[in-house]
Amino acid sequence: MTEYGRGQGSEPWHPEDPLYGDGGWGRQAQAGPQSPYGGQPQHHPQAPQHGDWSQEQQPGYGGQQHQYPDYPDYQDGSGRPEYDQRFAHQSQQQFHQGGWDATGTHGHVPYAADPGDPYGQQPMAYGAEQPDFYPTEDAYPPPEPPGRRQPEPEPEPETAGEEEHAFFAGGGGEDDEEEHELQSRRERRGKKPAKSKKRRTGCACMVVVLVFGGGLGGVGYFGYQFYQNRFGTAPDYAGDGTGETVTVEIPKGAGGWEIGRRLKEAGVVKSAEAFVHAQTTTPGSDGIQAGAYLLKKEMSAASAVRLMMDPRSQNNVIVTPGERNAGVYTAIDKKLELSAGTTKKVARKNYRTLGLPAWAQNKNSDIKDPLEGFLFPGTYPAAKGMKPDAVLKQMVTQAKLKYAAYGLTDKAKALGLDNAFELVTVASLVQAEGKTHDDFRKMAEVVYNRLKPTNTETNRLLQFDSSYNYLKGTSNIHISEREITGNQDPYNTYTHKGLTPGPIGNPGEDALKATLNPTHDGWIYFVATDGTNNTEFAKTFTEFQELRDKFNANTGN
Repeated sequence: MTEYGRGQGSEPWHPEDPLYGDGGWGRQAQAGPQSPYGGQPQHHPQAPQHGDWSQEQQPGYGGQQHQYPDYPDYQDGSGRPEYDQRFAHQSQQQFHQGGWDATGTHGHVPYAADPGDPYGQQPMAYGAEQPDFYPTEDAYPPPEPPGRRQPEPEPEPETAGEEEHAFFAGGGGEDDEEEHELQSRRERRGKKPAKSKKRRTGCACMVVVLVFGGGLGGVGYFGYQFYQNRFGTAPDYAGDGTGETVTVEIPKGAGGWEIGRRLKEAGVVKSAEAFVHAQTTTPGSDGIQAGAYLLKKEMSAASAVRLMMDPRSQNNVIVTPGERNAGVYTAIDKKLELSAGTTKKVARKNYRTLGLPAWAQNKNSDIKDPLEGFLFPGTYPAAKGMKPDAVLKQMVTQAKLKYAAYGLTDKAKALGLDNAFELVTVASLVQAEGKTHDDFRKMAEVVYNRLKPTNTETNRLLQFDSSYNYLKGTSNIHISEREITGNQDPYNTYTHKGLTPGPIGNPGEDALKATLNPTHDGWIYFVATDGTNNTEFAKTFTEFQELRDKFNANTGN
């Protein structure tokens, strides 16, 4: 105030596949109507290529199954089975005589007789002209000439233990019936039963079972983990912790998961999940503030939440709006358990490295503290083991961000000031003298009006008690006129015109906003008429005198 007032898919056909020999119609052909050829097997006029078909089963026309005898000269790759030569001239004759019959089937084309084939010159006909080598199923396949008959191989005894369960052998369906039918035929011909398919099928089933079992095991494991994560009890310690303490810093804006993660890393809680659960079930715990907390290791999550809600656990330095740097330095020393004056020395020595805005690097030698006005009000972590520089840098960084957000450089010129530094100085004066937001706006107008060159009321003298108290390091509202007028310090606004060399405290956001948006009512005087909280404003000197008398009456001056 003025001289009166207060201070501050599928695999290829297999030879043993039941669908390979007769195209899937074998059984139907046996049970159905007789073939136009009297049930005799029909032979394709064109010989198959080597290696395509087995000796046991050959595809043919009319859905019948064709058999080639096991002739040695067919085995050595002579190109066409001798068996086919017996039908040569008859087939050709039928082709020329009959062509295609009325049923749509064609006549057989005869091949030239093979001189080397003892059966080649015999008359070939279907029906009664030739002995039927296929009278019954028991005579299947046709007997060979005595000279060509080979001793039938004795069936090899089956190895004990190779009998397999139907599941592993791929049994249990229509394929099994066809497989058994084929195997019966092989046994009647003295062929060794094939088992490779069963073994292969059994192995494949075993692989499927193993893979499927492994998959179920994996699904079960991950399902258990998912259940534990979503519904199981989170890992947690029991009790209030050990005797070992630790400081945990919680940044501004951190939520429950971030806090829990930091506590887990510091060894305070066993899991972040346990902390989140405890916080969400404890009333009022959502109000845990940013800062440094002195906690114990291996605490239950519930105990950690309760302790963090206790202000005594907080290792923080709180900068209040309008607080001077001297008070902040003292608080930091106490929290860091340093000797008195340590932080102040560090501030004087290292202020240029703490992140001040470029426009705040003022070289005015009259400035008492280059960091004054730049330790922005708020709560900052400060615990034993931390360095003063680190704590101060947090405060300066916050001030820099806030001032940049308000665009102080441009606003300063619009308000008639030289730079942003002067704007912070005005905000510090407004903060020191006002009490409410309405006070702050009127107080800002008083400053701007008194700084005008046209001010004939005070001749550009601010006459603020707060500036004098700053230079003296006091908060005295009773200052004699003689004392004030006798001090020529640049911070004494009773003897020096204009603004102080720098800020006289750290303004808060409310005062800063008011400084950027003052009233325009013509206020030029003010007096705290009750000496503390009630500030009244005047536009003329006469009104000011009335307010002064009111102050004297209330304070006993």
